Amino acid sequence: MKRLLRTFTIVLLISIASSCSSSIQSIEQLFIAQKYETVISELNQYLFFHVADVKALHLRARSYEEIGELEKSKKDYEKIIMLDDQYAQAYAGLGKLLFEQKKYEKAELLLLRAATLDSEDFNIIYLLGRTMIMTKKFRKAEEFLRLAADLNPDHAKVYFYTGIALAYQGDALGSAALFNSYVNREPDNMVGRYNRGFALMNVNFLPGALEWALEDFDAVLQQNPNHLEALARKGLCMASLGNMEGCQLIQTAANKGSDYAKSQLEFCNS
Repeated sequence: MKRLLRTFTIVLLISIASSCSSSIQSIEQLFIAQKYETVISELNQYLFFHVADVKALHLRARSYEEIGELEKSKKDYEKIIMLDDQYAQAYAGLGKLLFEQKKYEKAELLLLRAATLDSEDFNIIYLLGRTMIMTKKFRKAEEFLRLAADLNPDHAKVYFYTGIALAYQGDALGSAALFNSYVNREPDNMVGRYNRGFALMNVNFLPGALEWALEDFDAVLQQNPNHLEALARKGLCMASLGNMEGCQLIQTAANKGSDYAKSQLEFCNS
């Protein structure tokens, strides 16, 4: 009887293990459907029989991340690295967690390791570029962001952050061109339009640059009339083009507290 019971138990365990093995694809579908807590529950059972399955651990780490259980996500990423120190996504996952905690120096080291292991992963290269902006390595940030754009040329924000990297390097013309690429892909994004206008103001030696900048600031103000920096810069564009009504806009922005507008009042008084 004991032998029969033991045999039955073994068969049952094998059956459950086989069932778990065949269900991993359905768990992935649950993740795609954003049913993260169900994914975690299913993976807890799956990992009972497949303790060293790094892909399953990665899926659970991502699910924990999505529901804000960041410490549990971190532990899963660390376990993956213990099992497979060549698993790029685990380093990238830890780097992303640190980036969101604003621990940029530590995030950069992990993302560099991830990029070394997988230089073709857009998300790794893109986040590394963004991280290097935060660590003030603007030239390297530009290099990685341009590589990211090569990997995924349809991703709008990669052009935005490349524009930021160029702006910090003092390349106003290049920055304007990148912001233009961004706005062409996301024309309704007012942050992009404001930054493009800002960049165009710095290349006012180009014919039409101030007029284009003025259009961008107008668009921003139509959506947000209280955007004081856009108001001040619109005023400066107008005044620079010979329309002294722009000085009234600068004065209005200054009266409402814009430091930039206050710094430009002398332009109208000269």
